[in-house]
Amino acid sequence: MITTSPQRHHSNRRYPQSLALVILALMLWSSINPAMIDVWIAEMIPVIIIYLLLVFTYKRFQFSNLAYTLMAGWLIMHSIGAHYTFAEVPFAWFAQLTGLEDRNHFDRIAHFMVGFYAYPTAELLLRHNLASFKTALLFGLFMIMSVAAGYEIIEWWFAQYYGGDAGIEFLGSQGDPWDAQKDMLMDTLGAVSSLILYYFIRPDRKAAS
Repeated sequence: MITTSPQRHHSNRRYPQSLALVILALMLWSSINPAMIDVWIAEMIPVIIIYLLLVFTYKRFQFSNLAYTLMAGWLIMHSIGAHYTFAEVPFAWFAQLTGLEDRNHFDRIAHFMVGFYAYPTAELLLRHNLASFKTALLFGLFMIMSVAAGYEIIEWWFAQYYGGDAGIEFLGSQGDPWDAQKDMLMDTLGAVSSLILYYFIRPDRKAAS
């Protein structure tokens, strides 16, 4: 059995707490004079829910530091996108670097990071012995695919309900008729990537040792 020193344990706890403060500061910045307040509210609702869920369950269950890092990626990206609206985030440098200048691809990367939540999902299931290894990975993948589809339906409803510029900006299709399908694909690819990473790292084994 491998024991963990108190100093190392304290360091492991300090990292997610510091990360939470950074994200909180970013969320506060995001709320200052956003481009469109209706869009900001709609985009930040899931961010705030997930952030509070992680904060209030922290004493009962701590994910690995890598899991917190992966989850922080989407919280950060979505807070930035909510402030500017995803189509207007200053991201021209990425288009120039990659040659993909047909649209603002900030939202595509954010969708890819949504898939990273498959990693903590698998970690949670395995550390609580709620599923076998293969089932936990598949559940993480299918959970992300389901959330991706559900969120696209919410975007469609919001665009229909609000209409006008707010509806267009929240939908974020930027004129692409296949935007919803591409977003779901990016979510899925992010999930697959994070689960491959999980396969090699196996934080559930490290936590049990």
